[in-house]
Amino acid sequence: MPEAREITYREAVREAMVQAMRSDEEVFLMGEDVGVYGGAFGVSRGMVEEFGEERVVDSPLSEAGFVGLCIGAAMMGMRPIAEIQFSDFITHCMDQLVNQAAKLRYMFGGAGKVPLVVRTPGGAGTGAAAQHSQSLEAWFVHVPGLKVVMPSTPYDAKGLLLASLDDPNPVIFYEHKLLYNKKGGVPEETYRVPLGEARVSREGEDVTLVSAGLMHHYALEAAETLADEGVEAEVIDLRTLSPMDHGAVARSVEKTGRLVVVEEDVKTCGWGAEVISRIVESESFYALDRAPARVAGADVPIPYNKRLEAYVRPTPEKVVEAVEALIDARVGVYS
Repeated sequence: MPEAREITYREAVREAMVQAMRSDEEVFLMGEDVGVYGGAFGVSRGMVEEFGEERVVDSPLSEAGFVGLCIGAAMMGMRPIAEIQFSDFITHCMDQLVNQAAKLRYMFGGAGKVPLVVRTPGGAGTGAAAQHSQSLEAWFVHVPGLKVVMPSTPYDAKGLLLASLDDPNPVIFYEHKLLYNKKGGVPEETYRVPLGEARVSREGEDVTLVSAGLMHHYALEAAETLADEGVEAEVIDLRTLSPMDHGAVARSVEKTGRLVVVEEDVKTCGWGAEVISRIVESESFYALDRAPARVAGADVPIPYNKRLEAYVRPTPEKVVEAVEALIDARVGVYS
C-alpha cells in the first residue's frame, strides 16, 4: 500500500464519491437525508454545498421509489449512487434490485447496462435493535446479476467504491457502522481495488480464517491471540462476497489444512456456508485436516439489550475457541 495520510473509513467513502463526481458529471448521489443533513452517519456531509441539490438529492422516504429512479437513470447512461440509511431498509426495494436491476443486462443480451451502486450501512453493535442491525448480505450473494462488496479498511473502502462505480453491473456496497470511525492510510489520488480479489492480510501455516468487513478485524484480533498460543493463523479478507475469490481461499486451505469462516450474518444459509461448500466440492477438500467451522451470528433477531446483543454476535474470543477446537480435534458448534 502506498504511503498516505490517515483518514477515517467515513472520510474515505466520501472522498471516493467526491472524486468520482468531480471527474464525471453523470455521477450523482440520492437518498434520504444525504443532502442538508449529510447522511444518517455523516458520510455525505458537505457534498451538497459543492455539487448542489441536483446531484446530491434528498429523496422522499421511499426506497422503492428512489432506487427505481436510480436504476432507470443508470440504464440511460448515468452513474447513480443510492444510499439506503440502514441496510435493513433494503427490503423496501427488493423488487427493484432483485427482479429489475439484477436481470436487465442479461435480458438485453449485454446491450443494456446498469452501473448502479447501492451504498448501505449494515451490522450490529450500536444498540439499534432488531430492525436497524441486520446483516442481510447473503440475500444478495444469492442473486445472479448483483455484485456484493464489503470493505474492511478505509483504503479498500475508497478503492472498491471507485471500482464499483466503474462497473456496468449493479453493486451492493456494504459499510459496517462500527467501521466509520476507523482510520487507515488512504492516498489522496484516485485508485481502484479490483472487485473479486481477496487479500491475505496475515500469513500463517496452521489455520485459515476467512472474513470480510468488520469481522476481518475480529479475525485479525483472534489471530494475534492464537499466536501467543503458538498457532499461526492465515487471515483472508474477501473484500468482495460476489464474485467470490475462491482461488485465494483454496490456496490458503491447501497450505494450512484447516478452515474457519467468520461472518456476522446469521449462521443458517450465511455466505460462509458458500465459502465452505466451494472448498468441500473441490480438490482442496483433500487438503483439509478437519471439518471446517463457522463463527456467525445466532439465528435470532438482534436484541436491543446491550449484553444480549453482544451475546448473539461473533467475537474474537469465539473465533479463538473455534480454532482451538480444530487444533484439538474436538467437535464443536459455534454461533
